[in-house]
Amino acid sequence: MSDYIFYPGCAMESNAKAYYDSLMEIAQPLGINLQEIDDWNCCGATEYVGINLIPAYSLIARNLALAAKTGQKTVLSPCSACYLNLAKADYYMAERPALGEKVNEALAAGNLQYTPGSLDIRHLLDVLINDIGLDTLKAKVVRPLKGLRVAPYTGCMVPRPDYNKRWSDPEHPTELIDVLKAIGAEVVAFPGGATCCGGHMTQIGPDTAYELIRRLISSAEKSKADIMVTVCPMCQLNVDAYQGETNSHYGTDYEMPIVFFSQLVGLALGFPPEKLGFGSEITSTEKALSRIGMDIPEAAITEGKQRQQEGLPMPLCMRKTAKTPECKRPCAEEAKA
Repeated sequence: MSDYIFYPGCAMESNAKAYYDSLMEIAQPLGINLQEIDDWNCCGATEYVGINLIPAYSLIARNLALAAKTGQKTVLSPCSACYLNLAKADYYMAERPALGEKVNEALAAGNLQYTPGSLDIRHLLDVLINDIGLDTLKAKVVRPLKGLRVAPYTGCMVPRPDYNKRWSDPEHPTELIDVLKAIGAEVVAFPGGATCCGGHMTQIGPDTAYELIRRLISSAEKSKADIMVTVCPMCQLNVDAYQGETNSHYGTDYEMPIVFFSQLVGLALGFPPEKLGFGSEITSTEKALSRIGMDIPEAAITEGKQRQQEGLPMPLCMRKTAKTPECKRPCAEEAKA
């Protein structure tokens, strides 16, 4: 077993719970031992760094300081935004000593301190490729995903900026492709694999966000993909949940499911779909999984994630346009009635 300090991030407790559930299932057979950081906090996502650097990097570095106290060396973060923020804080605290000093002054208020460079910040995809290895992954496969056409969507935050030169190419990374091939899936040509999903532009500039989402789904459809696969909770949320708005905006009828790569790895390792979070997605994976002879139990579909009624605006239910009229989930529009 390989030991890692685990930073889950906020999304793993909400919209990306399928990512968390599937990671927890595949960790043991792949020899990944995760020690969650005690009392970790939000990394600030994408906005806070643009508002005030010192509080933003102090917020991030608090997690690094807590991780360093465990005595272990490697921090594993499955979330792309969390991974990037942790890596940036570590890098910039070293590159800009004045910033590092101010951050440590803030951390001292909580009796914490962080020495930049003392931890390795790793993404789950990196660990799977470079620590576990493709040969080990292939050897664990009991149910190859032969016949499933997959569009690999790494997104923009994992491969760049590549501070420690971990990735094959910042514009055309191959790591996700290699993992999908190792589990037997058919990887389609997908030119948009490292482009942006729009992030939180869905909240502040929806026209821009819908265009970015449209380009991604259109590219996957043209490649005749059955499903898109990502390594990022924000990408999964945007492309999955905002297909309804994108369809309304452009008069299209896309129904492209998008799931986490750990979910497909779990299927290939023999875990049932309901253990891996399938059914909690908004754009149904039922048709895609049927291509490899798998069904999602009805309970997993009807008991999937529900929409919050407070906080940030949530998208309209994609199920309104999908071929699942029996859906029992509460929808935003119905909640207003």
